[in-house]
Amino acid sequence: MKIWDGFHLSILTWNLYMGVELPPLFTSTRDQIPNLVSKVYRQFLATNLPIRVKAIAREIARKKPDLIGLQEAVRWQLIIPNYRKVTYDFVQLLLIELKKSGLDYEVAIQNKNTSVELPDSNGNFVRLLDRDVILVRKGYRLKINKRMAKHFKTNLIVQIAGQQIEILRGWSSIDIQLEGQSIRMINTHLDTNSDIQVQQAKEILEGPAKTKLPLIVTGDLNSNAHNDDAPTYRSFIKGGFQDAWEESGNGIGNTCCQDPDLLNNASNLTSRIDFVLFKNGLESIRAETVGDKPNSRSYSGLWPSDHAGVFSKLQLKK
Repeated sequence: MKIWDGFHLSILTWNLYMGVELPPLFTSTRDQIPNLVSKVYRQFLATNLPIRVKAIAREIARKKPDLIGLQEAVRWQLIIPNYRKVTYDFVQLLLIELKKSGLDYEVAIQNKNTSVELPDSNGNFVRLLDRDVILVRKGYRLKINKRMAKHFKTNLIVQIAGQQIEILRGWSSIDIQLEGQSIRMINTHLDTNSDIQVQQAKEILEGPAKTKLPLIVTGDLNSNAHNDDAPTYRSFIKGGFQDAWEESGNGIGNTCCQDPDLLNNASNLTSRIDFVLFKNGLESIRAETVGDKPNSRSYSGLWPSDHAGVFSKLQLKK
């Protein structure tokens, strides 16, 4: 492996928060759906995505990462029959705000995960698309050689209005070239159910992570590194991965979770479930959390997300 003294790569992972908790829908009857959908959509509006995205872009602009792994980069749509669709596209709004800061990013690849459309109590429909996305600084020393994306075979099944709905999740990856060195980055958001997330992690470890390339995994694993009984996190460590926070972070590094309305005064982050993991010749020389300081909040007082992001600077071992 060729080594460059000045080789470094900066990474940010961040769960952006779709703006509302969805579990109340998962046990609903058909008659309950319209009122619940209206309640969920109003809660989404209250967490003010267009305002939050400005705070998120401001945090990203402070770090200027080469690569960004995003989770819950959702698209909401209010469909008003015979009139129009009102769209809130997290990715497009974020790219616009970053450009205003002088930063030009592009979508390298994305997972289009769960998509659902349901009626509200006002005669409209609400559509939600969940996505995980990798952003790359446009025209900035990185060349993308390969892109891959796949849904997991094992996913949570829930009941909505008496129908079984699969909560699709997956992984996406890119192979990039930096100063002649090929590197793979994988981004994912695993399920909250421990048994399911273990299987999803196994699919990654036996799939795109089976490579000799310098390798980075970013994402929300929903597995708390503070717990000794965190089988998903431990499976990555047993698979040879190192944790950027363990290597070069200061403090406990908690990343989850603020209150669902994002209005809690003191930060409520009590678990560490968001990670930059790496192996095959890389090392972390810096790791920080972002979006968890008082000055990270939006001008309306909202936290940027219910998660903190994790920023790391990596280099090839000398």
